[in-house]
Amino acid sequence: MNNNQFSILGLKDTIVKAIDDLGFTKPSQIQEESIPVTLQGFDLIGQAQTGTGKTAAYGCPILSKITKSEGIKALILAPTRELAVQVNDELNKLSKYEKTVVLPVYGGESIDRQIKALKRNNVDIVVGTPGRVLDLTKRKILKLDSIECLVLDEADEMLNMGFIDDIETIINHTPDERQTLLFSATMPQPIAKLAKNYMKADVKHVAIKKSSLTVSKIEQNYFMINNKHRLEALCRLLDLDNPSSAIIFCRTKRGVDELVEELQSKGYVVEGMHGDMTQVHRLTTLKKFKEGSLNLLIATDVAARGIDVDGVTHVINYDLPQDVESYVHRIGRTGRANRTGTAYSLVTPKDFSMLKQIQKVTKSTITQKAIPTAEEIHNKKFNNMVSEIKSTIDEGDFSKFIPSAIELNENYDPISIIAALIKVKFENESVFEYSSNKLESPSKKEDVRLFFSVGKRDGLTPKVLINYIKDMTKINASAIGQIDLMENFSFVTVEEGVSSKILNKCPGGKINKKRVNVEIANKRKK
Repeated sequence: MNNNQFSILGLKDTIVKAIDDLGFTKPSQIQEESIPVTLQGFDLIGQAQTGTGKTAAYGCPILSKITKSEGIKALILAPTRELAVQVNDELNKLSKYEKTVVLPVYGGESIDRQIKALKRNNVDIVVGTPGRVLDLTKRKILKLDSIECLVLDEADEMLNMGFIDDIETIINHTPDERQTLLFSATMPQPIAKLAKNYMKADVKHVAIKKSSLTVSKIEQNYFMINNKHRLEALCRLLDLDNPSSAIIFCRTKRGVDELVEELQSKGYVVEGMHGDMTQVHRLTTLKKFKEGSLNLLIATDVAARGIDVDGVTHVINYDLPQDVESYVHRIGRTGRANRTGTAYSLVTPKDFSMLKQIQKVTKSTITQKAIPTAEEIHNKKFNNMVSEIKSTIDEGDFSKFIPSAIELNENYDPISIIAALIKVKFENESVFEYSSNKLESPSKKEDVRLFFSVGKRDGLTPKVLINYIKDMTKINASAIGQIDLMENFSFVTVEEGVSSKILNKCPGGKINKKRVNVEIANKRKK
């Protein structure tokens, strides 16, 4: 019997199996309420923030219902290329046991390649930005007459970016009898009007209230890393803080197994916990963790939901979660019973937009810290040992060791004896074998391409954009490289060393009265 709660929502077994592979067994609120309604064929208005799992809320039922025949069956419109790429990636993961073909289309990438893909006539779902979808439709390359389901994702953002007319034109190219799903965090008047004009009278509403995502007693920090240094970065944090009770989160079951193996091979006392392990194994591991004989536990989100331990001092996100709610659930494992707690996240430049979303939704400050150097770790270890020795001397309970100390003192000088004992103790502790003092930061040689939500239509010029970045961040113009201006948005290539500052400081300002959003532009495989 399948114990995955997605299986009772009416989805195809192959979709549930793919969800299970991703490590999810319990639907979020938007998924639980939207999936059955969508499977029944109703139009749907979903009010939900980013980070609540809405892609799967519409993606799973669409993939369950789709039949392989000629013509595109579903069109998903998204405000930015980044979201389009994200949706495309998630649909591909959800359809891993199906033969569904999903194609992302957006500006800033060769239209010829997208035309070639559409001409193969095997595409089932198109995910795209309104501008490029409309362009391909006008060229009669993208034919929308067989569309069974239309999704408007983050409709309020598409309105803010000036896409409302394009959306109406696209809708008018689709069949009247289609199913329409509209998702929007807010419902401004133009979006409400759009819904009234283009959705069926029996449209269903699902509204997810903003969670009171409180994380006030938890000190939150993140560390910018290169992905290849993820394991060493974790080991440096463990060696510096030496947490008495920590949960380390991985996104997948396989990730848990691999990290357990890596850490155990380096001498750390650590065990894993995920859904594929037997109930007996999980209970035994949890008992050891609660009693304190195990201080490092590696888990998936799902497995950790059953952990109710008051003394957890640290939560470490080895992988950032895929949604904000999971982040809050994770770090909520620490800071319990009026205690303070520490939450660390390992973040690559690619993860930065998710980190910004977490900060925005939780209204919390997540402070960047530098990965500890080997020197800092060694100094802290030595200081701890000195404190421990001082406490032992003060307590005076070491009489049975005095004969051995006298014997050593007759043959060696006291300084050598103390240094040797500290060396033995130090080497018995789990400390990563560091090849260098400092862990290399995300390479400054590798430029980062950033997406700006303003373009030529907003009166943007390279000079205006450079001045905006300089005014907001105080960085040197020499750190700004190539600028590609599009009609509705732009791309700016910058040095890796300044990308975090731009991502932190530039969103929210205005260029010629247009509000600016900035994200990492996802690299596409060629």
